[in-house]
Amino acid sequence: MAPRQIISLLRPEHWVKNLFIFIPAFFAARLNDPVVMRDALLGFLAFCLMASAVYVLNDMVDAPQDRNHPDKCKRPIASRAITVTQAIVILLVLFGSSAVLSIYLSVHLLVFTLLYFLVNVFYSFSLKHIALIDVSLIGLGFLLRVFAGGAVTGVPVSQWLIVLTFLLALILGLAKRRGEYVIAMGENNFRKALEGYNLPFLDVSITVCSTVAIVAYLMYCFSPEVTGRIGSDRIYFTAFFVILGILRYLQLTLVFNKTESPTRALLRDLFLQLVLLAWIGAFAWLLYGAGKG
Repeated sequence: MAPRQIISLLRPEHWVKNLFIFIPAFFAARLNDPVVMRDALLGFLAFCLMASAVYVLNDMVDAPQDRNHPDKCKRPIASRAITVTQAIVILLVLFGSSAVLSIYLSVHLLVFTLLYFLVNVFYSFSLKHIALIDVSLIGLGFLLRVFAGGAVTGVPVSQWLIVLTFLLALILGLAKRRGEYVIAMGENNFRKALEGYNLPFLDVSITVCSTVAIVAYLMYCFSPEVTGRIGSDRIYFTAFFVILGILRYLQLTLVFNKTESPTRALLRDLFLQLVLLAWIGAFAWLLYGAGKG
């Protein structure tokens, strides 16, 4: 069991999803508070440990099927570089470490991390095979990250944040299924969840969710409640980056078929990274800098 295989099993590249934990404090302009930032970082670590425990569990369940996949067959458990017994030990260490750190930070954080694990247990063993339920649970996973961020920093999670997070997660989940569907078409090897989808349905669903997400973000930008809390009426400038980012993701999905792994698409696409950084920079300027007023 080489260290490289253990790291691969933990999938640290997917920890980028757990940055959603910082979102409540970021939008509340509280990340410049050292205590809030410290708690958010520790909460991020706790959630990363639990997320890696979920990845280990998922790989254990999917190993037989992954051995027939062109890429997933290289995963440590599927390739037998790590045995099931070793994987169970790693899972228990990750789960226990996350639980201890979570309860140290906040009982509510422990609740959300345990809920995240429980949801993914049901997802791994049965619910991922049910079309629409599978992508809904992906959305719930992102919502739990946001709720965990609110719990560990003591920042309330707004209704806007809940709606926008779920819509974004649905787009990612549907795009992932579309990428998997395209690959499965070439191999004539459909898993159960994919049997409830086809390309026209996935394309329409992604388009609908993207459209609703853009409209919801524009409503957020012009909401008196939001502009009053932020102290600026210039928030609508950030919508340009959101629209451009969604269009780029649609291009990667519908034109280039590169979103079977949403995380990989983000980490490898410079255009998407620049748009995301520009959006974060613009929002940070409004929240923390001279953009107020």
